[in-house]
Amino acid sequence: MNVLVLNCGSSSLKYRLFDMATETELAQGLAERIGSPQSRLTHTAFPGTHQEAGRTVEEAIADHGAAVDLALSLLTGPGGPVAGPSGIAAVGHRVVHGGSRFSQPVVVTDEVLAGIREVTPLAPLHNPANLTGIAAAMARFPDAPQVAVFDTAFHQTMPEYAYLYALPYELCEKYGIRRYGFHGISHRYIAGQAAAMLGKPLAECDLVTVHLGNGDSVCAVKKGKSVDTSMGMTPLAGTIMGTRSGDLDPEIGLFLQRQAGMDEAAVDDLFNRKSGLLGICGSSDMRDIHRRRKDGDARAELAFAMFAYSIRKYIGAYIAALGRVEAVVFTAGIGEHDPATREAALTGMAERGIVLDVERNRQAMGQALEIGAAGAAVRIFAVPTNEELEIARQTVETLAA
Repeated sequence: MNVLVLNCGSSSLKYRLFDMATETELAQGLAERIGSPQSRLTHTAFPGTHQEAGRTVEEAIADHGAAVDLALSLLTGPGGPVAGPSGIAAVGHRVVHGGSRFSQPVVVTDEVLAGIREVTPLAPLHNPANLTGIAAAMARFPDAPQVAVFDTAFHQTMPEYAYLYALPYELCEKYGIRRYGFHGISHRYIAGQAAAMLGKPLAECDLVTVHLGNGDSVCAVKKGKSVDTSMGMTPLAGTIMGTRSGDLDPEIGLFLQRQAGMDEAAVDDLFNRKSGLLGICGSSDMRDIHRRRKDGDARAELAFAMFAYSIRKYIGAYIAALGRVEAVVFTAGIGEHDPATREAALTGMAERGIVLDVERNRQAMGQALEIGAAGAAVRIFAVPTNEELEIARQTVETLAA
């Protein structure tokens, strides 16, 4: 069963094709700058498909439909992994926001499309692009079922006392104001990987999962289900991130409007695109920050310390929320590849049973590895995430159900 996974951004299209009989990845690609004369698509086919290993096509890609057409031509071209559109059994789509309505992946219908449109005000930059990708795939794969997998769905198991904000209850109900959380597909995947490393079913596991990239979130997983997460109604809340501020006093936005003369758009831009690590030291790339730290850059050192501290606070809070934790799990670009950040985020937690093995931590650079000290009460893992494979799995499970 070949499943094509599509992840549409406002000007990009990521795709990966899996043979789900063996969970083998057959091909992947990324179309960038869609709608621009500088658009390009990079396609990679994997061994066994008889196709050249990699190919980059630089040409004007007018829209997401054209991007899907170009990807399809590469997937079905000479030596490609499938003979034609009929060789794709299903298409799974990442949809950023499902609101309170979608707590599970669903087969796309007219009613589902209407539901995704209804919650678009909660993700105005993402859901429209996701809908565009679904429409393009439906037109080109009319016989293949389309499945929407929601990034917010994993967190819909949070109890009301965890997801509600202390605003007038009626206001929250009317406008859907609540904590939704994000990175749910990633948190679900790495929780499953951690359960396998623990040698037990996910439904028996209590974990703290830590997704660290340009956007960061921490999740408390109790008996396999999300019971709290650091991101909120939007991805702005939680830990310090690359360009996002993370948690801050909400009065700051009003203060800046009054005192600095900033309007609503300027405040939004400040909090989401000019703050976080970038705002503190002028760089949002942790690799650059580490280089500057080695050169004695005080501002880079401050940014790193603030970042690690914000992660440590959430890990500690979720240990308290869960009561017991079997493992802390790191993933995503920084979580998988940055031993220094992992070490700093776990500093001072020995009394909670969290102790790193320094050497194993240094070895964990993009591969699944246990990095905790032998015999410690809480195990520690670094696990590469694979959101596209998780989408493909959930697509198959949804169709089977």
